[in-house]
Amino acid sequence: MGNLRRDYNRFLTRNRNKGIPNLMLWICIGNAIVFLLWKFFDSNLPLYLYFDAKEIMHGQIWRLFSYIFTFASGPSFLFSNLLGAFFSIMFYYWVGSMLENVWGTLRFNIFYFCGILLSDLYAMLLYWIFGAPLTMSSHYINLSMFLAVATLAPDQRVYFMMILPVKMKWLAWVDIGFTLYGIISGLVTAVKVSFLGAFYTTAYVLIALFPLVALLNYLLFFGRDIKNLLPNLRRSPRRRKQPRAKVTEPQPNPDWAKNYRSSTGQRPYRHKCTVCGRTDTECPDLEFRYCSKCKGYFCYCIDHINNHTHVQ
Repeated sequence: MGNLRRDYNRFLTRNRNKGIPNLMLWICIGNAIVFLLWKFFDSNLPLYLYFDAKEIMHGQIWRLFSYIFTFASGPSFLFSNLLGAFFSIMFYYWVGSMLENVWGTLRFNIFYFCGILLSDLYAMLLYWIFGAPLTMSSHYINLSMFLAVATLAPDQRVYFMMILPVKMKWLAWVDIGFTLYGIISGLVTAVKVSFLGAFYTTAYVLIALFPLVALLNYLLFFGRDIKNLLPNLRRSPRRRKQPRAKVTEPQPNPDWAKNYRSSTGQRPYRHKCTVCGRTDTECPDLEFRYCSKCKGYFCYCIDHINNHTHVQ
């Protein structure tokens, strides 16, 4: 499993520039066009773009992907005005651009389209099995994209309402909290309609669990890295005061790596890119540098030294 994951990461690294470049830019332009048409010409336009399994089965195939152009349109009080739509579009453009800059075009394309595919499959299965005509927008796909950025840069500060600076990881937990609240509300509704029978109760439960599809897409790409969103709850042990004494420490051997071999026989490395994970052992011709703007001692390869999020 480890070798497969390593080969997959190498494939994405070697082909990082393949795919649809500036994908989020085109999605945001599409959202801006839909918002203007919805606001000034046709107030029912988003209804023809939302995912609707029943209408898809009647030939409206475009609904399988057109709902990604509706996150800035709709009856929500936050996005019903021009200013709210502008901030929404600019925010998600910034999120998508950051992911593409860090990951590369190919990995970001796979991440976004994987979210669309999982959502479509789940909604269509609900319709085919239970006859539930689930209507959805791109909210949960954007949620998984935001969680991805919060995991890569948890201490990155954004200005909430353009005033209050908040770390990305705290905003991520707020979004997760609202998502869990929606899931719990849906499960409560399923309990209330339990008198209709097990068939309908199961349908309501699966509809309530639909937001987990977005988190599933997020977990597929991050796995153990979700610990970046968790607060550091470990308490550092108290150090006892010791009398000061001059201790002469042995000097490190500069040639230690020549005779060192790990249990797997893997050679050590001196430089490892913080973004892509490549080392000077795997890529001896690759140039590595250290960023002076990052808070700490962080190494980057030549592909990411000028193209990464600074650690503050």
